[in-house]
Amino acid sequence: MTRRFNLPRFGFGASGLGNLTRTVSDVEAHETLQTAWDGGLRYYDTSPLYGFGLSELRVGTFLRGKPRDEYVLSTKVGRYLVPPRGRTYDHGMWSAPLDLMPVLDYSYDATMRALEQSHSRLGLADIDIVYIHDIDRRNLGADFDRHFRIALQGAYRALDELRSQGVVKAIGIGVNESEVAADFMAETDLDLVMLAGRYTLIEQPAIADCFPMAHKKGVGIVNVGVFNSGVLAKGVSSATYDYGAVPRDVVEKVQAIENICNRFDVDMPAAAAQFSLGHPVVAAVVFGMTRPESVTRTLSYLDTPIPVDFWQALVEEGILAGDVPLPAPALD
Repeated sequence: MTRRFNLPRFGFGASGLGNLTRTVSDVEAHETLQTAWDGGLRYYDTSPLYGFGLSELRVGTFLRGKPRDEYVLSTKVGRYLVPPRGRTYDHGMWSAPLDLMPVLDYSYDATMRALEQSHSRLGLADIDIVYIHDIDRRNLGADFDRHFRIALQGAYRALDELRSQGVVKAIGIGVNESEVAADFMAETDLDLVMLAGRYTLIEQPAIADCFPMAHKKGVGIVNVGVFNSGVLAKGVSSATYDYGAVPRDVVEKVQAIENICNRFDVDMPAAAAQFSLGHPVVAAVVFGMTRPESVTRTLSYLDTPIPVDFWQALVEEGILAGDVPLPAPALD
């Protein structure tokens, strides 16, 4: 499969540096980014939504000290930020965001405004990749259809123009739903799709819709949320699934995976990390990390030898379908 835009195989996801569910100090954020850089990570992904600008500020502060030709940077559009001026607004999962209010808007003008703001927060003239963020039913609910059409006519048109002018190198969408990704690819000319949580050890719905369309159109998949927001890293007793309570069927599946991991003496998060790279349409996997030790630990997962028999056991016990590509015994 020939891809339009080549990425480093692994990337750093900076949502947590926007204080997602916990407050991260500036010092810890810098140390985490430095550990990622020292570990060889050269793709960094952020968004205005992450801490309402805080993640972009931190990522930009760090990357401004690095040679521009040595890393790839992506951010997102779909929201711009304004002073609240007395208006109340929901902080969502952000424990201590900046005091700026996100405005959801996928129009052409709002896209240009959002991207200009991102350049200012990052302090960088060049952004390699821009994704249209959260254009899915999970985030937009009953208003999904209207926003989807606006994004096609507005945000996508704006980014397509910027790509044709050489202002950005690649464009894409960042979504949680594989069928929405397939529909958007069918109507556009994307380079990348950042897909969250839909190709993991727990579930692989993307194989039915998103991945075939990506293969057909030469779109690279950036696989994120590969621990399903924690349950594949921490187990069912101390984690969440898609940032909420872990459903009973997921509990049972994770427990079955844990049993096979114990049988083969394999760390479940190492298996989850390596599985996430196994499909040929996956161009890169981005891991969200907020502590230096979590960076070191995640990089070690990618080097952990995992026997072929382990993957075959997952198939034999019905965890993975027989047509799911299995990873190689170890990754380079």
